[in-house]
Amino acid sequence: MVQFTTTISQFAEQGEKTGWTYITIPAGIAALVKPGYKKSFRVKGTLDNFMIKAVALLPMGNGDFIMALNAAMRKAIKKRKGDTLNVQLEADEAVNLIPPELLECLADEPRALSFFSSLSKSHQHYFGNWINAAKTDATRARRIALAVTALARSQHYGDLLRQLKEAKKDLL
Repeated sequence: MVQFTTTISQFAEQGEKTGWTYITIPAGIAALVKPGYKKSFRVKGTLDNFMIKAVALLPMGNGDFIMALNAAMRKAIKKRKGDTLNVQLEADEAVNLIPPELLECLADEPRALSFFSSLSKSHQHYFGNWINAAKTDATRARRIALAVTALARSQHYGDLLRQLKEAKKDLL
């Protein structure tokens, strides 16, 4: 586990990242966490005494990475832009399982399976996490059907969510 102290920052204007609160993980530290890795990867550890897991580090160029600090993290650590943060990180190699029912349904829809297979692992996991978060069997089955239909249309997870939001508006 790599330990370091950093200062919390916030993007003023950075396109889609405008307003994000984040910490920078310098190239040297990132290389200790996951040697030779230049793409986004997940970490676990602590921010002060707050436990984190499956948090993405995003590459920013020159080997540096950033970790976005969402509202739940900021509330838990009770810190904001400019504050110092004690960080402990290690690579999070936990496997996020895709629901077997989704894979079975995709096997019957070659176009959907082909598109799903072309997605990055993290984008595949968006679908899996959404399905796994269902609290009832009926909701789970509905989400699987919606996911397969969206994938057959070559829609990403975000596209599916926007479509569902629009459909909900139309019903009101």
